[in-house]
Amino acid sequence: MRILVVEDDALLGDAVQAGLQQDGHAVDWVRDGLQADHALATEAYAAVVLDLGLPGLSGLDVLQRLRQRQSTLPVLILTARDTVEDRIQGLDQGADDYLVKPFDMGELFARLRALIRRANGHATPVLCVGEVELDPAGHQVRYRGELVELASREFTVLQALMLNAGRVLSRTQLEDKLYAWGQEVESNTVEVHIHHLRRKLYPGLIETIRGVGYLIPRAKAV
Repeated sequence: MRILVVEDDALLGDAVQAGLQQDGHAVDWVRDGLQADHALATEAYAAVVLDLGLPGLSGLDVLQRLRQRQSTLPVLILTARDTVEDRIQGLDQGADDYLVKPFDMGELFARLRALIRRANGHATPVLCVGEVELDPAGHQVRYRGELVELASREFTVLQALMLNAGRVLSRTQLEDKLYAWGQEVESNTVEVHIHHLRRKLYPGLIETIRGVGYLIPRAKAV
């Protein structure tokens, strides 16, 4: 999934970006509030990791502007401000979660998975459609109980479609979840991933809606 990291500390920002990429995400990283506000207004993300003490525009101002645009994007505040009052203020301004530095990278990943899952209406940690099960934490996919090996971007496409089961996602929407800034997008990359998923799982799992995009129905019969 595509994540925006907003962090002005170069070492920490680089570490968070690298960790999230290793966890299978496409990551954009900006270092000031104005850049963050522009990115959030123009790009599509699954979640944002937001520092509060930023140059240009504070993290709380970025958050306020995001919510004023009626965006429901999950926001995890990642900050050194650790008082109860700071947490209350961040949550009352519209943040979905609050993590204090220093932190464990594994906890950050888990919190983001939970935010993304809940934002898409899923209560359980494992996504299930018919006999296909996807475990975001373990990066595992099973079909009829058998483990299926997927490439990282195949996993991301399947996760996006399963999170949005019953909704059509366009090729552009899927590309937005696969690629961060500066990464070259090949013209048929989504189609190739869809083809591989159908081959590795089963042909009827993903429907093509001509001229619109791709769909996994909510209750898909095999």
